[in-house]
Amino acid sequence: MIEKNYQPADIETRMSVVWEDSLAFKAGRPDRRDAAPFTIVIPPPNVTGSLHMGHALNNTLQDILCRFERMRGRDVLWQPGTDHAGIATQMVVERQLMERQQPGRREMGREKFLERVWEWKAESGDTIINQLKRLGASCDWSRERFTMDEGLSKAVIKVFVELHRDGLIYKDKRLVNWDTKLLTAISDLEVQQTEVKGSLWYLRYPIEGKNFSPDDPSSFIVVATTRPETMLGDTGVAVHPEDERYQKLVGTNVILPLVGRKVQIVADEYSDPEKGSGAVKVTPAHDFNDFEVGNRHGLRRISVLDREGCLDLLDNEDYLRDLPEGASQFAEEFHKVDRFAARKRIVERLESFGFVERIEPHTHMVPHGDRSNSVIEPYLTDQWYVDAKTLAKPAIAAVRSGETTFVPKNWDKTYFDWMENIQPWCISRQLWWGHQIPAWYGPDGKVFVAETEEEAVSHALGYYVEQEVITVEQGREMALDRNKREGFITRDEDVLDTWFSSALWPFSTLGWPEDAPEVQRYYPTNALVTGFDIIFFWVARMMMMGLHFMKEVPFSTIYIHALVRDEKGAKMSKSKGNVIDPLHLIDEYGADALRFTLAAMAAQGRDIKLATSRVEGYRNFATKLWNASRFAEMNHCAVPAGFEPAKAKETLNRWIAHESAHTTREVTEAIEAYRFNDAAGSIYRFVWNVYCDWYVELAKPVLLGPDSPAKDETRAMVAWARDEILKLLHPFMPFITEELWEVTAKRDGLLALASWPLKPAAPTPEQLAMLAATTGPTDPLISPALIMPIFDHADFTDPAAEAEIGWVIDLVTQIRSVRAEMNIPPATLTALVLAGASAETRERAPRWTDVIKRMARLSDMSFADRAPDGAVQLLVRGEVAALPLKGVIDVAAERTRLDKEIAKAEADIKRAESKLANEKFVANAAEEVVEEEREKREAALARKAKLLDALERLKQAS
Repeated sequence: MIEKNYQPADIETRMSVVWEDSLAFKAGRPDRRDAAPFTIVIPPPNVTGSLHMGHALNNTLQDILCRFERMRGRDVLWQPGTDHAGIATQMVVERQLMERQQPGRREMGREKFLERVWEWKAESGDTIINQLKRLGASCDWSRERFTMDEGLSKAVIKVFVELHRDGLIYKDKRLVNWDTKLLTAISDLEVQQTEVKGSLWYLRYPIEGKNFSPDDPSSFIVVATTRPETMLGDTGVAVHPEDERYQKLVGTNVILPLVGRKVQIVADEYSDPEKGSGAVKVTPAHDFNDFEVGNRHGLRRISVLDREGCLDLLDNEDYLRDLPEGASQFAEEFHKVDRFAARKRIVERLESFGFVERIEPHTHMVPHGDRSNSVIEPYLTDQWYVDAKTLAKPAIAAVRSGETTFVPKNWDKTYFDWMENIQPWCISRQLWWGHQIPAWYGPDGKVFVAETEEEAVSHALGYYVEQEVITVEQGREMALDRNKREGFITRDEDVLDTWFSSALWPFSTLGWPEDAPEVQRYYPTNALVTGFDIIFFWVARMMMMGLHFMKEVPFSTIYIHALVRDEKGAKMSKSKGNVIDPLHLIDEYGADALRFTLAAMAAQGRDIKLATSRVEGYRNFATKLWNASRFAEMNHCAVPAGFEPAKAKETLNRWIAHESAHTTREVTEAIEAYRFNDAAGSIYRFVWNVYCDWYVELAKPVLLGPDSPAKDETRAMVAWARDEILKLLHPFMPFITEELWEVTAKRDGLLALASWPLKPAAPTPEQLAMLAATTGPTDPLISPALIMPIFDHADFTDPAAEAEIGWVIDLVTQIRSVRAEMNIPPATLTALVLAGASAETRERAPRWTDVIKRMARLSDMSFADRAPDGAVQLLVRGEVAALPLKGVIDVAAERTRLDKEIAKAEADIKRAESKLANEKFVANAAEEVVEEEREKREAALARKAKLLDALERLKQAS
């Protein structure tokens, strides 16, 4: 029995338990052993995280695909898990220690601290997993993985060792994004560019051999900088090769102010002759672009900052080399001074010597750590790197050949742009929480990379015996003596970047490097659903690792979804206060309403502008379905055994079967093409407009009338069409559909495991062979009925039924539209004349006269050879229907009203177009403000067009 009121919270709690208890989402179910597999790996959310709107969109779309394929008979594995989130987790635990006034990380030591992190993970690490379950994610939760669980850790170590052995992992001194607060390198994704109002300092660099004078421009070159403190590390000044002002100076030197170092002038196209003075200082150890310029010209790299962002000058051999006498005094004065305090003091010193030409206000983007909020420094340090350029080549070729395709297609270009210009990938982090790098150092710094410490010791002993550093006997003694062994080699303290372990996710989660049957069955995966911001950091790296270790692409399709913004189009951020919490929306409107909203708005390549009112609207949609199902139940609508909708005799019932088949094809094709919004739009129209507004309404006279074969058939068809709706809607709104499936009839099983309405056709021999190749030779015989997605689209159709019922609907709809346009009160009944009607219309109209009169608010419906004078004429499926409105409305007053409305619309159009024609407005206004004006213009244009149509109709009634 369906409850009177739709209560999402009650349903969601109950259905979650039902699915879990029945193992509905478990991969490899006995009844699916013969089925073709369908695999998706979840983008692992941070173990520290909680559900945000990006997660909600991403997981809703994945769930739609998984539920869809599960209903189509596939053996679906949606692999869940979480990422250990090195920096974020370490910060959470350290903050917790501080708040509880407990010893900090350094005081505790590495081993004790890591024990504490694992304790935190056990207590709090399942938060986001439980929130995903609230959303309705149908993952195989029995297979949940963690990037630092035993199996994945084994995979990470193996990959590191093998890549190092192949020369694809190495150690190098390069620039990294350095967080001076967290004291670690971070990835580009963890860097936020923040607009800062600062200054641009124009500095005079004296030319060697000339007497410097601030009044003599020929005695110096002017360079501009936003970071004067880094000038201490300058080793060059670059000018453009074609800049005539400096051509004679190329190859000569300038003298670095305050420091006295000779700095070479080099010709490089990096310098822009049109910008500033056309000369730029080159600090290879403190700027990523300068690093490349320095490499091209063999310039020294002098780092003048320490790990904490303070000047590091004393005992800095690179800095002090070849400096004139007295330089050490300057070094002593500024050593260990914070970079920003040093900036102020250095500028003061430069000004006092006349080295500052001018200072200008300058607004520019400054990189900040997304977690520490400290200014990020390009920092020269020894780190571990992956030769990404070599690994990228097969990954580029795979996308070019179509082995893997991006949806939408335009993301190919983004992928290629980055992959073809890829830089070495820094994979080491100066943290404790993470996969510790499997590298050990001998007494002389020799590196030994191995999967275990025992193996590293063995390599080291062999090496040092061969080098005659130790004897064979000493080696044996060291191998037996634990204490000596630990002192003999020392493990690298750094851990791996979390993206390194995530890059292995599609195969490490399946049990690799063990010879697990899941690897054979579920790899490669079918689709990856993710955001555009991690194409570089995750998608590309999974492609590289999958091809290198598995010799196959990790997924055939990469669906890139857009951002979820606020209703005005602004990016959500805590600072703006416009963040929408998906859990609050679930609490208020239900998970189904939120899911359907996100799917309905997920148009390819278009950001989602999310308004709470949209979620509320789709909750009303769920209520509409709920009430329609209750109406069917109260009218004893049920599907009898052996009922075949194709054999229905009543035109109305054949029409709903026709419309159901049409919608099923639309929804199926849209999901297959990742057009989630089209699929949602199609099912929405079918439920709300076709089924509820028309079919149920048109069926009411039969349902409420005397018993008859027509009534029996209509009861069956109302219930059958409802069931088809539940199936089609289930991937989008799983909770309400599963509840209605359970309470509306005695069922053999769950809706989540029911068959999709569109049945597969028999596969070709080629398709069978292809499936056998992907599922492995040890799989049982593949059932042809479970090959997907090959369909017989010649499903039920009835053009005659559609023509008749479609005519009724179109006629009533147009009459209602005219009544609304002309402001005709609901209580006022109007006449209708079918002018010059065809024999077909004359034959069908009497069957629907009472229905049309009731639904269109008509006093009479008649036939005539032509439309009467003063009647508004409607063209309905090629025939004229006329509404005589003389005496019904005040034509003059209505024309005046329409003219005013048209004038108002034109004013709105002019106002919006004026703003959009203003180049300054378009260039300077926020993106969402400009987009809002475009939407205002389009809405006003549409309103004007509708009003002009109404005015044209009104002329007929004059």
